Amino acid sequence: MSTESSAATRTVSAQAGQGSDFDPGSAYRCSPQVALRPEPFGALVYHFGTRKLSFLKTPELVEVVKGLEHHPDVHSAIEAAGVEEAQRSAYLRALAGLAASGTIETRA
Repeated sequence: MSTESSAATRTVSAQAGQGSDFDPGSAYRCSPQVALRPEPFGALVYHFGTRKLSFLKTPELVEVVKGLEHHPDVHSAIEAAGVEEAQRSAYLRALAGLAASGTIETRA
């Protein structure tokens, strides 16, 4: 992992707060308790366990979330989705929030 990625990981962990252990260097997937409904702006997200409705605000974020299960880590999923370098820290913050809410989860 590069120094830049390591710094981004520490920043995301600190910003996620509430004991979050989101690690972009780990493998994640969309929770099986979550349904994504594509929309022109991105997607509606419904969590059947919490009954919470939320939004993914860009089609690129939807692609990252759907692609998580096909990549060895979050960074690879973001790169594969074509997210520009300048936007990656914002995507990491969004994914940390999705992990905290249970929308995405670690996988073995």
